[in-house]
Amino acid sequence: MIAGPGRGYTARMQAIWNGLARADWDALHRSAAGPLQQDWAWGEALAATGVPVLRVRLDGAGGEPLAIAQFITRRLAGLLSVGLCSRGPLLLSNDPAHAAAACRAITCGIPLRRPRLVFVAPELEAALPGLQRMVTGQSVVIIDLDQPPEALRAAMHPKWRNRLVAAERAGLRAQRVGARPAQYRWLLEREGVQRGRRGYWALPAGFVEAWQQAAAAGEPEPLLTLRVDQGREPIAGMMFLVRGASALYHVGWTDERGREAGAHPLLLWQAMLALRERGVRRLELGAIDTQRGAALARFKIGSGGRVAAFSGTWL
Repeated sequence: MIAGPGRGYTARMQAIWNGLARADWDALHRSAAGPLQQDWAWGEALAATGVPVLRVRLDGAGGEPLAIAQFITRRLAGLLSVGLCSRGPLLLSNDPAHAAAACRAITCGIPLRRPRLVFVAPELEAALPGLQRMVTGQSVVIIDLDQPPEALRAAMHPKWRNRLVAAERAGLRAQRVGARPAQYRWLLEREGVQRGRRGYWALPAGFVEAWQQAAAAGEPEPLLTLRVDQGREPIAGMMFLVRGASALYHVGWTDERGREAGAHPLLLWQAMLALRERGVRRLELGAIDTQRGAALARFKIGSGGRVAAFSGTWL
């Protein structure tokens, strides 16, 4: 048992490292509609690409789960152990006073060799007393798919909605892409060229196929890929990673014809409807950067999602 650190915090917590049942983890993640970075399959996919993963469940005094946390780890120069809990811990308690204590209990007990640095980055807007902020927080756009379609469209920025309407009136059609790698590899390749030109970060090569294999348990369709064609040529495409009640915008690509036709608003709208129909409650469009990626930020914000500003990465 670990005494909950922090002044005035008297509850006792138990950290259970690894040895956890995947079914239990999946149930907790689904009930909280957590970020995919804290989904079991995300860790499995990273492990398949050579990234070590640690998992923990933190229980309260009565055995009730307070948090789950999935860390990626590194050993630098054979000397320093580093653990990063991206978008976590996923806090299951509604009491914000537990957040800092839970983070400290988890980081203190992590089974990493010393010396070590252990970072957490929960989806919280508030600071974490007793921890040191190392990186300022990201802002991400999240769409609540629990709303009816009429409310989703009403939340869109008028110019964004007008582009969608124009694409629909022009007869643009979004079609589903098959789940075999040969059917979607073209999108990853074209997005890779785009990424190299713009110089932004991406997950390891092979992650998508590793994700499909890892997420297949209990999730018959862990990918949703859509495309818009002109003639027989694709002019735009989007891919989403799907797990339980959560989905994440993974890649998007378009050429000049697709931009002029408003293909991306159409693709995102059709994805929102398809995911909502599947029972997905949370669609994350990822981080926004209004300095280096202003156009993409406007696109994401204009879709009608809420901008969530998280407090940062803490040590």
